[in-house]
Amino acid sequence: MHPMLNIAIRAARAAGDIIVRHMDRVQGLEVSPKGYNDFVTEVDRMAEEAIIRRIHKAYPHHGIIAEESGQQGSDKYQWIIDPLDGTINYLHGFPQYAVSVALRHRGILEQGVVYDPLRQELFTATRGAGALMNDRRIRVSQQKRLEHALIGTGFPFKDQERLDIYLATFKALSPITSGIRRAGSAALDLAYIACGRLDGFWEFGLREWDMAAGVLLVQEAGGLVSDLNGDHDYLRTGNIAAGNPKIFKAMIRAIQPHLSGSFQQ
Repeated sequence: MHPMLNIAIRAARAAGDIIVRHMDRVQGLEVSPKGYNDFVTEVDRMAEEAIIRRIHKAYPHHGIIAEESGQQGSDKYQWIIDPLDGTINYLHGFPQYAVSVALRHRGILEQGVVYDPLRQELFTATRGAGALMNDRRIRVSQQKRLEHALIGTGFPFKDQERLDIYLATFKALSPITSGIRRAGSAALDLAYIACGRLDGFWEFGLREWDMAAGVLLVQEAGGLVSDLNGDHDYLRTGNIAAGNPKIFKAMIRAIQPHLSGSFQQ
């Protein structure tokens, strides 16, 4: 195992322990609004601190991009952290949330971990070395037909300006797929593509900590990832499509006619 992946795993597990330890006491947690339909809890902060502490103990000069504490340090090595992807699910006891930790070196994603602390499912990837779930190699599904595909998505709940465009893409895909699921954790949605539970995924307006680790998982499991125009600007724009190669291409073809000119710019 790559030593930096090992640190990412230890950090994600430490955060997961904090999340599980507090999940039966969510009614008493301190919750603060960050924006429209966007919340942070003291568990998010404690989990993030645990991750950063373990990373900086091993690599004190590495940079951090984290959901709650922002960006700090070097841009040569950057750890991209979401300590609790699916906070609203967590607050409601809906069992779909995860820890996401990725490492980017000189602009290229090199290591990725998505950890589901409830199911104790650990998804890991190292660039060029494939993807694993609990130490077993995983691959994207072999589904070839969009009408038989199960697709994941996320609603643009923080940015209502994207809602009409999103609904147009939803209307385009819904009647030509086997089903669409919105579970509320993009990190897990991408991990599920990597292990074949979902055949494809699309969403608008994500942040890089929501998807960095999941993107590497999909790529190392044999899948494809792009922005909704089929380009590679998804970490900047937050607009992403992913899937096994056949379903990915079919999704892009179905989505693109419904993107407005202003969106495509």
